[in-house]
Amino acid sequence: MSSRLPRSRDCIGAAVVALAFACAPLPVAAQSAGPSAARPAAADPAAAALTKALQQKFPGAAIRSVAKSPYFGLYEAQIDDQLVYTDAKATYVLVGAIYDAESKRNLTEERQRELNRISFASLPLELAMKKVKGTGERKLAVFSDADCPFCARLENDLKGIDNVTIYTFLYPIDQLHPDAARKSKMIWCAPDKVKAWDEFFASAKLPDNAGDCPNPIAATAQLGVKLRVTATPTLVFADGSVVPGALPAPQLEALMKKAELDATKAAAKK
Repeated sequence: MSSRLPRSRDCIGAAVVALAFACAPLPVAAQSAGPSAARPAAADPAAAALTKALQQKFPGAAIRSVAKSPYFGLYEAQIDDQLVYTDAKATYVLVGAIYDAESKRNLTEERQRELNRISFASLPLELAMKKVKGTGERKLAVFSDADCPFCARLENDLKGIDNVTIYTFLYPIDQLHPDAARKSKMIWCAPDKVKAWDEFFASAKLPDNAGDCPNPIAATAQLGVKLRVTATPTLVFADGSVVPGALPAPQLEALMKKAELDATKAAAKK
């Protein structure tokens, strides 16, 4: 996965408690996040006080949300784009994933996905290439870099996904792939953008043009900053969940089914 802003996974905080799940790669036994969802800060005065404490201890960092978690009496806090756990006074901060030992679910990842959810309907799809496969009844948006090897892996796995409309936002990461923007512009300027994109990943063949037509590369870069897209590929599912990284086809299929179901349920409530 190519990243615009590589981030450290080191533990942060005034003091980091030495618990097994802090900065550890191994799963940790934990209770399910099912019925005990975290409470929003507005319903918890202690969360508001904790937000202030975190702002003081991490000046310059964006404290995006603070709420009581269902784990070990800790609070969850989203600092910039990272979900961490802390006590009520921000004396200790724990960085790492909490797993449900029975289902093997990564509960931290699921919660992070929920917090980062966006409205699919708000995406400016006119900035993306549109590819309809089969009935096209499902939908998926992808932020992709032409020179990103993980994007190439995703493109290969997407071959096995049918009945979906894929919106590809050309999102070159100049720091890692200085020639990707040029290639993206040439692909966008092709008479058949989708065909040019597919041919590039199949054979590295670029369209025969100068890439000087009006294109959305700059606008897409601004969109990525707004949505905090920091890596390629980044996928946006029908329910607005945002997942970075190249996912294998079976996992893609499972997430798409869940997202479509959740999106349908959400629409029915309106």
